[in-house]
Amino acid sequence: MIKKLLVFAVAPFLLASCLKSPETKCTFQESTFVAPASEVNALQGWVSSNHSGATQHPSGFFYEIGSPGSGTTVASVCSTITVKYSAYLTNGTKVDENLTGYSTFLGQLILGWQKGIPLIKTGGSISLYLPPSLGYGANAVGSIPANSILVFNIQLVAVQ
Repeated sequence: MIKKLLVFAVAPFLLASCLKSPETKCTFQESTFVAPASEVNALQGWVSSNHSGATQHPSGFFYEIGSPGSGTTVASVCSTITVKYSAYLTNGTKVDENLTGYSTFLGQLILGWQKGIPLIKTGGSISLYLPPSLGYGANAVGSIPANSILVFNIQLVAVQ
């Protein structure tokens, strides 16, 4: 009898804990980093020669919006995004690509993406021209040499 009472006494607490939705807190923070003037000047020279219609972002990268998108949600560093993209060096060498769709938290990506992706909405496309410090900086990553200016063509598939 005591066992039955104990089960009936504990059961509501166990069930109540199952019914609560876990709160997830975002641990990513918006960055206020601005690329050094030397990097911005080098990038500006390349952009002027190759993409004269590009706009400069206050953090030092340049971008061209192909399509602004039509979604209602603007991505933040705490958003899960799905993108299709191609990445190039300034000499035209393709260094990465995913055309099937890649999903991750925006806050886990390089600073240039964290600042550039929120400029479009779902369904939009953007080209980002990033100085090294908003990309991979002094680190060589795969086939990307250290201190590389990077070009990304990105389509924002989804924002959650």
